[in-house]
Amino acid sequence: MNKEDISKIIGEWASMVDGNCKIDPDFYSKYNVKRGLRNSDGTGVLVGLTEIGEVHGYIIDEGEKKPDYGRLGYRGIDVEDIVSGFQKEGRSGFEEVCYLLLFGELPNEKSLSTFNSVMGQYRVLPEGFTEDMILKAPSMDIMNKLARSVLASYSYDSNPDDTSVGNMLRQSLELIARFPVMMAYGYQAKSHYYGNKSLYIHNPRPDLSMAENILHLIRADNKYTRAEAELLDLVLVLHAEHGGGNNSAFATRVVSSSGTDTYSAIAAAVGSLKGPKHGGANLKVMSMIENIKAAVSNWSDEEELSAYLASILRKEAFDKSGLIYGMGHAVYTLSDPRCILLKEKAQGLARDTGRLDEFNLYELIERLSPRVFVQEKGTGKDISANVDFYSGFVYSMLGIPPELYTPLFAVSRIVGWCAHRMEELAGVQRIIRPAYKSIVKGKKYIPLKER
Repeated sequence: MNKEDISKIIGEWASMVDGNCKIDPDFYSKYNVKRGLRNSDGTGVLVGLTEIGEVHGYIIDEGEKKPDYGRLGYRGIDVEDIVSGFQKEGRSGFEEVCYLLLFGELPNEKSLSTFNSVMGQYRVLPEGFTEDMILKAPSMDIMNKLARSVLASYSYDSNPDDTSVGNMLRQSLELIARFPVMMAYGYQAKSHYYGNKSLYIHNPRPDLSMAENILHLIRADNKYTRAEAELLDLVLVLHAEHGGGNNSAFATRVVSSSGTDTYSAIAAAVGSLKGPKHGGANLKVMSMIENIKAAVSNWSDEEELSAYLASILRKEAFDKSGLIYGMGHAVYTLSDPRCILLKEKAQGLARDTGRLDEFNLYELIERLSPRVFVQEKGTGKDISANVDFYSGFVYSMLGIPPELYTPLFAVSRIVGWCAHRMEELAGVQRIIRPAYKSIVKGKKYIPLKER
């Protein structure tokens, strides 16, 4: 058979598979199945306990879900207080957040200095890794390259399968420190081998913060401003953790619960985050905004903009999905605290970079979308902008290439993943094994010659 014949056969088989994947939605109600581990009111099914992160977006009053202003806590400390604290002192905050999430308490000056020194030493990739694992096997997708780099790290670890807390912590610290380097080198390899651009491989610096190192590594001239580093640091802080129920953290806990190695668990989390319904959402926001900018002649005309947003909801415009990307969240209702903190900084950077008109468009879409949603859907569901709504715009103003938007999310979120992995293995010690009910009717086996 030639390729065309095989392609035709695969197409026929795909139709068979597709037909066998459709389950009557009524069965989910009949058997009280929580699709997506969601209750009928949109709240998540309670499947675990954690001390790492808390996401608050609503309250349950006498069994009824009621909207509330969003809060995000790291180890019991409000993220707004954390951000306010390190920004007032004029220093980076991501390293402090890493320490807090991993060890459960804020570091003093000596502990933070020691932690930074250890992380600075761990940033250097193993000998031969850059050449053999990244440059010799470039990928068009940096998330794919990141996952492959994580799995490849297993082969460079002299003790990869030990799941003692000490060994998992050592592996976690190495991966957290090396993720920016893996990401940056993966991007440089892609740009060179697929984009025919010059190849820049800069060494990470132990004296720089995580945010500073990222800008140092991805830019040809290594240059960045303090304001740029501070803003990127804030983005990293806000993405570091979001409770055990988000898809990638839950994936980490599910895979870890089997007792597998750290690299397999973190690679699974990277795969989860890559999805457009999770970490890839900010790219969809950016694509949607570009579509709106081209379709709407007057960005400040509320009537024209509302009409176009309505056409998006009616599946008539943009990608015909019926979604206004960046609006609404699985947990947050009245507000996403991460969005509020990021929006404030985004406005200042937009003013400095001459992109205030674009920022005003974002802000107007944020204000009009809930109203348009009610008009089109006929429901009073509370929706607000989430962190993805502004994060892509911030990356754009920082001159960060779009293909790095989701990998940057991973660079930050790996801290939460590692914390959840250790909590799952050290504290829960039971494999996650939910139930699925088979609804297929019994069939008799038919001999091959009689089919």
